[in-house]
Amino acid sequence: MDHLIRRGLTEVMTTGWATATLVAATITNGLMAGLFAAYSYAVMPGLGRAGDTTFVEAMQQTNAAILNGWFGVCFGGSVVFAAAAVLLHLGRPGLPWIVAGLVLYVAVLVITFRINVPLNDGLAAAGPPATPAAATAARAAFEDTWVRWNVVRAVCSTAAFGSLVGALVVGRVS
Repeated sequence: MDHLIRRGLTEVMTTGWATATLVAATITNGLMAGLFAAYSYAVMPGLGRAGDTTFVEAMQQTNAAILNGWFGVCFGGSVVFAAAAVLLHLGRPGLPWIVAGLVLYVAVLVITFRINVPLNDGLAAAGPPATPAAATAARAAFEDTWVRWNVVRAVCSTAAFGSLVGALVVGRVS
């Protein structure tokens, strides 16, 4: 009898951790999806209307400001929590949805580190635009590619978020 009680307690604790990590993965992925989407439909179109110097200076300052703890928790937590949720949901309902969410968010990371971060670094290395021509050149080397790939990140991270919500729904229904 005692072993059954311990087994039941262990199962409840494991289920609790599995649910908590899935909820954390869903929340952090949702926050990242919102960030990338907001850049796609509001921030970058707004900055696109600005002059070259304003655009370059605003993006340089934004790229520096976003590197903070809150962003780090969401950006890194999305993949860490999703990977933990995969491990804790092995053999459980919703696993395919969680794996899909993890794969989609890994795609976001690949795009970020291979495309967006190098563009951000190049824009930072350009320094404050000394002349209008320098601002025009810095913007031309940055804007179109960054915006295009940010839209891809927004779509992938939104799909990751949707997949994780799907896992919560499947787990709840089962």
